[in-house]
Amino acid sequence: MAEINRELADFLRRARSQGDPARSGLPADDRVRRVAGLRREEVALLAGVSTDYYTRLEQGRRIQPSAGVIDAIARALDLDSVGRTHLHDLVGAATVRRPRSVPSVQRVRPGLYQLLDAWEGQAVLILGRRMEVLASTRVARALFADFDALVPKERNYARWLFLDDAARALFVEWEVQARAAVESLRFAAARNPDDRLANELVAELSRSTAEFRQWWSEHRVYQRTFGSKNLRHPIVGELTVEYETLTLPGDPDQTLFVYTTEPASASRRAMDLLISWSQPASASRTE
Repeated sequence: MAEINRELADFLRRARSQGDPARSGLPADDRVRRVAGLRREEVALLAGVSTDYYTRLEQGRRIQPSAGVIDAIARALDLDSVGRTHLHDLVGAATVRRPRSVPSVQRVRPGLYQLLDAWEGQAVLILGRRMEVLASTRVARALFADFDALVPKERNYARWLFLDDAARALFVEWEVQARAAVESLRFAAARNPDDRLANELVAELSRSTAEFRQWWSEHRVYQRTFGSKNLRHPIVGELTVEYETLTLPGDPDQTLFVYTTEPASASRRAMDLLISWSQPASASRTE
C-alpha cells in the first residue's frame, strides 16, 4: 500500500474547510452546504485540475504535482505567501529543496557574537530552526529569561513559552504569543520533516500541554516578521516591546529578533530601568 502524506492531507482539508465560497468567484449554487468551506470539486474547478486529481492529493497520495499546479491550488484555497510556501514544502515540489538531513547542532558564527557584543545595551535573541535560543544579549535575558543558565535542551523559546510558569505570567496575552510560536514551529517543521530533534520537541510539548496539542492539530502556519509583545515584567512592571526579525542571508535557519520600545514612552522608561538593573554588579568595581 502506498505511503500516505498525512501532513499534506490534514493541511489541505483544513485549508479547504476555511475557504469562503462567497469570495471564491464561483457561480451561485443552491445546494445546501452540510459542512463549512469549499467542496473538493470547487477547489479542483478553481485550480483547473480534475476532481479526482485534487481528491488524491488531498488524501495524501504520493503524487508529484508541478509547482504551477501547487500555486493554482494555493490560489483556489486563498492561501497567503506563508501558506503557499508551506504547501510547497509538504508536497515536496518547491523549486529549491533543502537537504532532508539536517545537522542536530546549530552554531552561531563569531561575527554574530561580535554583533551581539556591540548591541549589548539592546534586547536581541538569535533563534534557530527549531526556535532554539542560540545566543542572546544580557538585556534580552533580563527581559525574558536567562536562557544561558538553562541546560541545552531547555534553551528553546517555544519550550520555555509553554512549560515555564514564569513565561505564562510574563506575557499579558500569553495565548496570542503561544499560538504564534506554534504556527511558526509548524511552518519550520515542514521544511525539514525528518528533523529528529524538531519531532522530539513537538512530541514533548504535545504530551505536556493541552494547548499545544490542540493548536498543533489545527495546522495553521504563519511567519511573523514584526509585531509587539505586551509584558508584565516582575522587575519593571508593564511595558510593550516592538520586535523586528532579520533572517541571515548566510544562514536562513538563524533569525535575529531585535526588541525595542517607543521613544519617550513609559515602556522606554521601563526598559531603561531594566537595562540599568541588569548591569553586572562588578562593572563599577572594575572601573
